[in-house]
Amino acid sequence: MIYRYNEIKTVHLEITERCNASCPMCARNINGGEENPHLSDHELSLEDCKKIFTPSFIQQLDRMYMCGNFGDPVAAVDTLEVFEYFRSNNPKMNLTMYTNGSAKKTDWWQKLAKILGKNAYVVFSIDGLEDTNHLYRQNTVWSKIMENAQAFIDAGGRARWDYIVFAHNEHQVEEAEALSKQLGFEKFQYKKSARFFSNASGVTKEMHQAVNRKGVSTTLLQAPTNPKYRNSVLDQISKVVGKEEKIKFLPSKKSEALGIQGSQKFNNDPSLKTKLEKELDSAIIKCKVSEEKSLYISAEGIVQPCCWTAGQMYVWYYRPESSQIWQAINVVGKDKINAKLNNLENIVDGLYFQSVIPDSWNKSSCADGKLAVCAKTCGTKYDAFSEQFK
Repeated sequence: MIYRYNEIKTVHLEITERCNASCPMCARNINGGEENPHLSDHELSLEDCKKIFTPSFIQQLDRMYMCGNFGDPVAAVDTLEVFEYFRSNNPKMNLTMYTNGSAKKTDWWQKLAKILGKNAYVVFSIDGLEDTNHLYRQNTVWSKIMENAQAFIDAGGRARWDYIVFAHNEHQVEEAEALSKQLGFEKFQYKKSARFFSNASGVTKEMHQAVNRKGVSTTLLQAPTNPKYRNSVLDQISKVVGKEEKIKFLPSKKSEALGIQGSQKFNNDPSLKTKLEKELDSAIIKCKVSEEKSLYISAEGIVQPCCWTAGQMYVWYYRPESSQIWQAINVVGKDKINAKLNNLENIVDGLYFQSVIPDSWNKSSCADGKLAVCAKTCGTKYDAFSEQFK
């Protein structure tokens, strides 16, 4: 068992799959180029949210935050109204939003600050300064980010700055932190990225080739060289499973992307499969969201325990039906865990949450049904996610 409906304290809401940026390591697109062919730009409206989240349920929550596997909350039509709905039903809960900050006009950000109030904050994901932020946050505009962040702060909003460290911006971390204080951000957090792991091939990597929407190569993203900014867990994993030696230029056509060879396995090299799978097979899973009593709901309305399991539903590098998470979903059927079609309480207290997911953790191996995404993210051997913030 994970938790029951009446125990949930946190909701992670992905209100939209849309985004103005094209970050090369985001699952929304292929290396910053063509959009993930499995996505359909789903988005939750205010009416959807009112149907899914009853006032009594909202009143039991401590926190709701908007953050996306695929989208940026600022791109949604009803973001302000949904925040207002949650705030009106629970004045004391914490409300949080994660964003690249490069969309909407300043008056929108001023309204957001007023709606959220003091028991809330917005995390701006800004990975560098004017000359470097756009190298990863492709299609974002520095001047617009600064203007929006300042408008939000000046209107009384509490802002935080998250900074993913790459080789191209590691020399600017201290300067960015100083700027954050100057602008009025209340916190600056550099992140030792866990993104230099290839889920498609099952090995770590030191570089990742970005492309633009036309498929033309842009920045060669590289892991930081300063040990202070490197994710030590990835370095541990690399000693076991190895590193990717070559830059892979992946298909530029959607038809090719749909046909990419792949399954729940990680690589066609049997030796790599054996090394990684043995590590995951033996991992003891301690579910983060089970302890936090946190629930995730996608822009499609799909209810999952977390963004990590949800993120496995529509990865672009293999057909969805071949992934482990779909094998779990198909036990009950996707529609049965869609909160736009079913009562949220029935979903959480039903078979998928109370049996299918938690029972998988006790399987002897990933081949036997142990969810690899759970073993990798919440396994006791490696925790590259938590290491990002240390």
